Amino acid sequence: MRRWRRVWGSFQRKHPGVAQFAVFFLISNAVTVLQLAMMPAVKAWFGQTALVDTPFRHWPVGSQVDGSPFYIFDYAAGPLPDGGGGLAYFLAVQLTLLVAQVVNFFAQRGVTFKANNSIAKAAFWYLVAYVAITIGAAALQGFYKAPIYRLLITTWGWGAAGEVTADVITMLINAALSFWVFFPIFRVIFRSNPSAPAPSPAPGAATPDAVQEAPQPGGAA
Repeated sequence: MRRWRRVWGSFQRKHPGVAQFAVFFLISNAVTVLQLAMMPAVKAWFGQTALVDTPFRHWPVGSQVDGSPFYIFDYAAGPLPDGGGGLAYFLAVQLTLLVAQVVNFFAQRGVTFKANNSIAKAAFWYLVAYVAITIGAAALQGFYKAPIYRLLITTWGWGAAGEVTADVITMLINAALSFWVFFPIFRVIFRSNPSAPAPSPAPGAATPDAVQEAPQPGGAA
């Protein structure tokens, strides 16, 4: 173990940027695994409520090919794949994503970037980035979510296994988007100030000035 620590320490000193990205990559993947583990349970819990039949379709921005409105947040009522999962699916995705991102924030700040700047300011800009990425990812889901669920559940006839697989695929797509967007953002909002005040000399220890001022042997008294 000590040998690997020495090797890793040497690599960090020689290639700090690559080492930082490697740590970011590992933590991001660990957080993605956490999200994947949480999603089935949270989705099943919300799926037992009437929220499945409550549509959550907001922010229309133009029309789809068939002329129907294109919503940034498009979760039609009814279970997948015929419906969009309703408010239940939206809340399941957002809850698991929120927990994962809170863990990611503290892990990346403390381990990857070793930041010591204002946590409040970093959290504010992290929240801004989180909201922007959530909106962008929701807009992209309008293109791929329904076809993926329909393909795996209905066309290929995988049933419940197809739904779980589709959940994993959609979350992996969201995780990939977040991965490439968050790294440059983290480098901006997570700052580390390596400078620190010089340690005070021990009691009775001579300072450089004192050494210079001390009378030399044979000098004038």
